[in-house]
Amino acid sequence: MLLNNIKPAKGSKQAKKRVARGIGCGNGKTAGRGHKGQKSRAGGFHKVGFEGGQMPLQRRLPKRGFNSRVIAASIRLSDLNNLPDTEINRLTLVGNGLVSMHVEKIKIINTGKLERAVVIRGIGATVAAKAAIIAAGGTVD
Repeated sequence: MLLNNIKPAKGSKQAKKRVARGIGCGNGKTAGRGHKGQKSRAGGFHKVGFEGGQMPLQRRLPKRGFNSRVIAASIRLSDLNNLPDTEINRLTLVGNGLVSMHVEKIKIINTGKLERAVVIRGIGATVAAKAAIIAAGGTVD
């Protein structure tokens, strides 16, 4: 391989579109901008949602109430096997990277198999998950 033989991969470099170079290029005369109007002029732009002075859609629609979302996370029983602590709470799960610190509700679901006794504090669990934790010798507070 020589330096003067090195080329970019075929198709990786594409020539810039040259507009307003006559009718043969397909983008001649108006340079692909159409005829007249704000968008055909140099420097002609408008902000997002602008409708030519008409009341924009986002301002025409009524606004009522508020959106309140609770960020929730679910933890599998099999995930509890890998935790180093036997007492599991919200801080344990956040510290081990199983849930984000922004999560407001945490619930344990009955997926996988729990192979050791754990103590669950301050975390919700489904009925089947509670039964599986108690069957493994653990407790749910």
